[in-house]
Amino acid sequence: MSDLKAHSCEACSPNASKATEEEKQQLHKEVPDWEILEIDGEEQLHKVYKLKNFVKALEFTNKIGELAEEEDHHPVVVLEYGKVAVSWWSHEIGGLHKNDFILAARTDAAFNDMQ
Repeated sequence: MSDLKAHSCEACSPNASKATEEEKQQLHKEVPDWEILEIDGEEQLHKVYKLKNFVKALEFTNKIGELAEEEDHHPVVVLEYGKVAVSWWSHEIGGLHKNDFILAARTDAAFNDMQ
């Protein structure tokens, strides 16, 4: 298995191709704790992280924000007391791209760095 979080994100435009079923299956193996959900007709990667308290959840949310800004690729993040829910997908193409899996892996790494 490759170290997905170390891969480079590609610029994603509206005419970029969504990940194929085969690509999604392969990439999902590297972030198996993420669910692939279909919301409003678009596939998204989704995961909920549990943290000790609101301060830790806010700190993690800010780390996700930094990841998003670095790649100019922005998830939905829901912050609650001791919990952060994250959804990655490529808005421009209305579904999943390799970039989403890379950022899911980086999100996991950011969470693990806080432990």
